[in-house]
Amino acid sequence: MKQVELAPRFAALGTAHLADACLRAGIRVRCAPAPLHPVVPAGGRVAGRVAPARHAGSVDVFLEAIEQAAAGDVLVVDNGGRTDESCVGDLVVLEAKAAGLAGVVIWGLHRDTADIRAIGLPVFSAGSLPTGPLRLDERAADALESASVGQWRVDRMDLVVADEDGALFLPTAEAAGICSLAEMVRDTERGQAERIRAGVSLREQVRFGDFLARREREPSWTFRDHLRAVGGAIEE
Repeated sequence: MKQVELAPRFAALGTAHLADACLRAGIRVRCAPAPLHPVVPAGGRVAGRVAPARHAGSVDVFLEAIEQAAAGDVLVVDNGGRTDESCVGDLVVLEAKAAGLAGVVIWGLHRDTADIRAIGLPVFSAGSLPTGPLRLDERAADALESASVGQWRVDRMDLVVADEDGALFLPTAEAAGICSLAEMVRDTERGQAERIRAGVSLREQVRFGDFLARREREPSWTFRDHLRAVGGAIEE
């Protein structure tokens, strides 16, 4: 399924639903480190193909990545998670927006926060710092081929989805199946929430008493085993 066909489905799914779907499908759950959050408060969502760029001190790598990207891609910046410099400012974000990119994800810091918020493009960053780079390292020959975000190496064969909970990387080849599972998780949990509001406790819904009784008989029986048996979806 093409990215343009997946976009409406991603728009209705949270990263939590997608992470649960990966776990259920036996696909590695590749979350960006916890500090990475939206720059814009309630900063919207972004979903698109990874357009990687490894920073070495100069903005040219971002401009080149944008030059090579397609509309709807997400610029994924690898600055090694550094906290001693910012690597993306308002001009790069504005350039990405003008080129039709869907957003920017930065494993590192940004600056020009007020201007970035005014631009309105979804930007996810590990934090902010006033100073830009104070160094100029040799740029890797494959700086536009892949990016590392925390422990994960991602490239153009990956999608990135980000919201208020953080960012998640998905293999493009598995995206349609992940979406289908995530929709099932979402719908099950919404139904459970509605029943709690109507006065039916979650313990009743998942037959928690039955789980406790079986665990008493079979100490190896886990709550996840039980949920799979009764069709619950609160964890995988």
